[in-house]
Parts: sequence; structure tokens; C-alpha cells
Amino acid sequence: MTVGSATVAIEVTTWVTKYVGGGPDGGRLFEQPIGQADTVGDALRRFSARFPDLDAALWSPGRTALGEHIEVLVNDAVLGVRHDLDTPLAGGEHLTLLGQFMGG
Repeated sequence: MTVGSATVAIEVTTWVTKYVGGGPDGGRLFEQPIGQADTVGDALRRFSARFPDLDAALWSPGRTALGEHIEVLVNDAVLGVRHDLDTPLAGGEHLTLLGQFMGG
């Protein structure tokens, strides 16, 4: 897939930043180039491939579905509500990787 000049912003927040070289406080913002026919899943796979620990945490084995502990938002909407991994991207979208908090 040829990468075009369009990009999406990928924000990594909460404890997930440890997988992309950040500390536990704050977040990190990245610009991810996308191709003309890229989907949310394509952009996430290409981005997470840059960070092996993130890749292992974000995806289920086989990289066909998301794992259980990182929530993905597309333009502030939880993935699975308005968007899914097959949603096409036009460029300019904001993807957020947010660590789920567990406990009681």
C-alpha cells in the first residue's frame, strides 16, 4: 500500500505511554502517514509495528483483533460504537490509545 501525504494523529495516553518511550504521566502525540485506502486497522497496525511492546499489548495473537487492555478512540468515540477496524480514513482523524483501568 502506498503511503500518501495524508496523516492521522495518534495520541498515546495513560500507562500505555510506557510502550512508546513516554513516562506514566501525560501522553505522547504522533503523526501517522496513511495511504489512500487505509482503514483504522491499517493505521494502527503500521503505527504499533514501530513499537514491539505496544504491538504485543495492542493486538490479540495473529493481529486480527484488538487485545483486551487498551481502548481505542476515533475522534473521541470508542471503537466499536461509530467506527471499527475496517472504517476508512480520510486523513485528519484523531486516534487515541487509552489504557483500561481495572480494579474494584
